[in-house]
Amino acid sequence: MAQEWAPFSSFHYPALSSSAMKVFSILSLLGSVAAAPVPHELLLQVQELQAELSTQRQVIQELQEERRLQAAESESIDDKITKLQDADLGLGGALDSAWLVLCGALVMFMHAGFAMLETGCCRAKNASNVLMKNLVNVCCGTLGWWSIGWALAYGEQNGNGFIGTDGFFGFGFYTRDKASGVITPVECTSDGCQSTMLSWFFQWAFCTAGATIVSGAVAERVKSPTYAAFAFLMTSFIYPMVVASTWGGGWLASLFGVGYMDFAGSGVVHLTGGISGLVGTTILGARTGRFTNPEEFECHNLPLVVLGTFALWFGWYGFNPGSTLTMKSGSDGALAAQVAMNTTLAAATGGITVFLLRYVITHKYDVGALCNGILAGLVSITAGCGNMESGSAVATGLIGGFVYQAASMLLQKLRIDDPVDASPVHGFCGAWGLIATGLFDWGRGVDHYHGWSGFGCMEKDDGGCQTGIGGTAIGVQFIMILAIVAWAGTLSGIGFFLLKITGALRYGTHVEEVGIDSHHHSPPKAYALGPNSLSPSKIYSTMTSESEPSRA
Repeated sequence: MAQEWAPFSSFHYPALSSSAMKVFSILSLLGSVAAAPVPHELLLQVQELQAELSTQRQVIQELQEERRLQAAESESIDDKITKLQDADLGLGGALDSAWLVLCGALVMFMHAGFAMLETGCCRAKNASNVLMKNLVNVCCGTLGWWSIGWALAYGEQNGNGFIGTDGFFGFGFYTRDKASGVITPVECTSDGCQSTMLSWFFQWAFCTAGATIVSGAVAERVKSPTYAAFAFLMTSFIYPMVVASTWGGGWLASLFGVGYMDFAGSGVVHLTGGISGLVGTTILGARTGRFTNPEEFECHNLPLVVLGTFALWFGWYGFNPGSTLTMKSGSDGALAAQVAMNTTLAAATGGITVFLLRYVITHKYDVGALCNGILAGLVSITAGCGNMESGSAVATGLIGGFVYQAASMLLQKLRIDDPVDASPVHGFCGAWGLIATGLFDWGRGVDHYHGWSGFGCMEKDDGGCQTGIGGTAIGVQFIMILAIVAWAGTLSGIGFFLLKITGALRYGTHVEEVGIDSHHHSPPKAYALGPNSLSPSKIYSTMTSESEPSRA
């Protein structure tokens, strides 16, 4: 029977399909097996093979299921990582926003300090005018910064290195979907999620603070509308151009491969405002009688001066620590803390230095000098607060006190009338702060330089520290001083000179004598004083004469 099936199983049928051929082959095999005697051992082998095949199939199924689960888990992990990264960026952006809004508000509060300090240093009959001028400075400065200033300072420079070209009137601060009108206020990058509006607000506070410095230098004789116009010019063009060359990433940022270092604005803000104020008060001329009857020009309200000084010192903790511009990591917090400590030490050292110097000169305690010494220390440390250690901050404040005292005496010698010593404090100490930043950088010796790198050194492409750049860095600081003095001094000089020759710069002698408040303000007095009130010098003279025993 096996012989009968064999030919049939091997016969070729071209008309049959492959499936049919397989069926015939199987039937042939079954017939052969059924016809022949099957040994018991062969059956056992077949059963073992079947069992092994079943096991292999089960293993294959398990492996396939495991691979499916792994693939699903891998996709889930990727999704989780993406979500965590997005959440981290969002949290970092929220922390940055809270930090900069808070610090910006502190800097804005410095205007209260400027107003109190300037009012107290000037005569009571001009107090309303001084206060109004400080308010107008902020309002006009805000409009100048919004309309033109921000764009020139931080707009895209397109490689020119001097001036921004977009962002005027707030355009481009966010993106809007043309179809739906939905606004996207912020775009996240690897650096975080900071909106343009956040940067605008924080930098606005610095801009208007720089313009207010000029207010103190020209107080008690400049016409109010004239100063309002200058405040707009300062915030929309003079100051923004300095920012564009520095913080805006312009030509000074990479000069000689090292670039400048001005962490919070000794040069960008204070030197710019100080040199503009010095030029303005020089062109404007001294107050009538300032150097013939100096006792009539003493501070009329020292409590306001002290209050203003404390307000400025308080606001400086937004000015300097806030200039980290971020607060999303532990190292950011450590740098802000280092900056705050350096700021505090320099302020205290500068105050005590000037206080002692003035006592040696006059043999009297001078509270006003103590206040200006504190401010001198603060201005001096503003540039280098983020790249020097605490001992260097003390030295910076100490030398800053000497710089202020020498500059103040120089202006007196030259008969340049600066009612609040704005240019010695902000201009001269601002220049010293830039120099100190290069001299006291906490890089090892003069070989290494930290600059903007904070706790670390400036690195090469391979990650190693750059060497031999300390001297170059100091040279860049001097170039920055010259550039700011040339730009701000020239533009301010042109502006004040044009106003002077047109007669729009200064009040007349009669207005100065009777007081700007009574002639141009309503009410005519900032606060009520008795009809028989005396100036501080006359009060002191009266007290001295009454305390002396009669010689009769």
